[in-house]
Amino acid sequence: MLRILIIDDHALVREGLMRTMQGLEGEVRCVGANDAAEALELLQSEEYDLVTLDLIMPGLSGMAFLGVLHNRFPLLPVVIVSALNDPDTMSRATQAGASGFVSKQCFGENLLDALRQVLSGAISLPMAPRDTQGDICSVSERYGITKGQMRVLELLGHGKTNRGIADLLGVTEGTVKVHVCAIFKALKVANRAQALLLFNNLMPVRRNAKVSQSGR
Repeated sequence: MLRILIIDDHALVREGLMRTMQGLEGEVRCVGANDAAEALELLQSEEYDLVTLDLIMPGLSGMAFLGVLHNRFPLLPVVIVSALNDPDTMSRATQAGASGFVSKQCFGENLLDALRQVLSGAISLPMAPRDTQGDICSVSERYGITKGQMRVLELLGHGKTNRGIADLLGVTEGTVKVHVCAIFKALKVANRAQALLLFNNLMPVRRNAKVSQSGR
């Protein structure tokens, strides 16, 4: 049996995805989660073969939770299903560990094709992400921040404490403190307030999320 966890705060979207996924070969069991907290509880109690994740959710954003998933469940493939489908967002998602990216504007068969590719071990993207050497470089490349540090920075951006980040990522608080110090040094800032101000000014997904809510 193929077990899929669908993370999206819109019940109608979850139901639609569940119906569409019945088109996959074999027996399919789909479970829905409203947000990151509910999804994490489900993942800790049962094994899944694949996760689909929206980027705009209440509480912890999909992009931040993607980092948590990649850190806690590195072998679990995650496919982003989102209304945010610009090249910069896709680039950030793939760098954070996404195995696939599907626009909510696509047809059901496009989603099924993407899931089949990911389940076979391939990466599925609707288009190649724009070169990060362009007008808007990724924060990680621009400042020399590692993937692990980017996960911490995303969670800092959501106001998480060191202890909260440690719990989400499944690491020690000391490890988080080391990452935070490295982030401050890379960004050339002295404290969290300065780091978060710079972070919020640099992240295109966070800037675009408010105007994209109606397009979900």
